[in-house]
Amino acid sequence: MNSRMHASEDALAELGCAPILARPDAQVLIGGLGMGFTLAAALRVLGPGARVTVAELVPEVAEWNRGELGACAGRPLDDPRAAVVVGDVAARLREAAGSLDAVLLDVDNGPGGLTSESNGWLYSAAGLRAAHRALRPGGTLAVWSAHAAPAFTARFGKAGFEVQTHRVRERPGKGAVHTVWVGVRGG
Repeated sequence: MNSRMHASEDALAELGCAPILARPDAQVLIGGLGMGFTLAAALRVLGPGARVTVAELVPEVAEWNRGELGACAGRPLDDPRAAVVVGDVAARLREAAGSLDAVLLDVDNGPGGLTSESNGWLYSAAGLRAAHRALRPGGTLAVWSAHAAPAFTARFGKAGFEVQTHRVRERPGKGAVHTVWVGVRGG
């Protein structure tokens, strides 16, 4: 993670929010704040009535984004449509029950690169079903990964999503290629 290579994090928000742009009061949950680039990109594409909540496990990351680090992404936490909660995105998914329009996951390095085994639940069949239940019909689940993961692509589709896989560079036209999956929840 650095401030010059965030095009794939931007793409996570842009691709994940594209199917819901017509929803004036979209409710979006982001798993992982990082340097704030996914949040900033979501706020750029969503309308004035949208509400974006970021679940961040590490309190210091939230504090850094409220301080000097916030300038890197344009201070997205200063936007009144944004809120950060310190806690596990998995708990938020379990509580959401059909109230979200989009879920954007940028947790660990994706389904194939866990730094914390407990995050594996998000990419499991149970985690994908929980995300499906958390979304309104036509809502989207978008997942960022540092690597391709064909087994995850198959599991994602079996959870009731129409899935598209996108390969995006970490910088426009150069850098490593990352994967963004976007799944749309059927009616």
